[in-house]
Amino acid sequence: MTDDKDVLRDVWFGRIPTCFTLYQDEITEREADPYYLLLPRISYLTLVTDKVKKHFQKVMRQEEVSEIWFEYEGTPLKWHYPIGLLFDLHASNTALPWSITVHFKNFPEKDLLHCHSKDVIEAHFMACIKEADALKHKSQVINEMQKKDHKQLWMGLQNDKFEQFWAINRKLMEYPPEDNGFRYIPFRIYQTTTERPFIQKLFRPIASGGQLHTLGDLLKDVCPSAISPEDGEQKTQVMIHGIEPMLETPIQWLSEHMSYPDNFLHISIIPRPTD
Repeated sequence: MTDDKDVLRDVWFGRIPTCFTLYQDEITEREADPYYLLLPRISYLTLVTDKVKKHFQKVMRQEEVSEIWFEYEGTPLKWHYPIGLLFDLHASNTALPWSITVHFKNFPEKDLLHCHSKDVIEAHFMACIKEADALKHKSQVINEMQKKDHKQLWMGLQNDKFEQFWAINRKLMEYPPEDNGFRYIPFRIYQTTTERPFIQKLFRPIASGGQLHTLGDLLKDVCPSAISPEDGEQKTQVMIHGIEPMLETPIQWLSEHMSYPDNFLHISIIPRPTD
């Protein structure tokens, strides 16, 4: 792995100022004030919202409280998607703070998975890391790690400890020098304009001729509609961690430096604002 710690740190410490408000139809003992929080892009909603839950439960009748869930402008927010991905996908061109609505009733069974404890988030997170390593190294790196290493990855994310997490995760980002990169790039491409949850397929970081594949090469292969015709107006934005990387960027570099802690590149393709 090429050492570019500043990029890794910038990605890790990315924050989204967020305003949580209680849904107007929730029954409360008294009026609920909004709650403001800086959300870590790399984490998961249900991992970092204990304070939000406590704040609103103070004004609720206990019999009215069931599983908490979140919504933005009518869209239930999937807790198993990283927070930064949710923002890029649904709210990247809106004014800050991000306005999220909090619900305690009428859980949207069709749209969201249940998350009754942090163990559920940990299981999902570790399953993603294992899938990513299967793509990158045929699972050899993750399988050689001890249980305490797996736990350190999770605790590093849960407790927002950059050094603790990367002490282990850097092993997942290495590859033999003769390979010039991973076997396949773990990525998922998301679009708000389709019912399909995401696009994922096998894609090598190095072309058969030895040249490095770029983000543009990946999109041409997997989602050509995201790349505008040369004479046409660009209708979409390609977002990773809130920025639009240049299409010439090598996909191997992006995978090493701009993946989320689950080791996947989560790429949002959203309509470009018209105003």
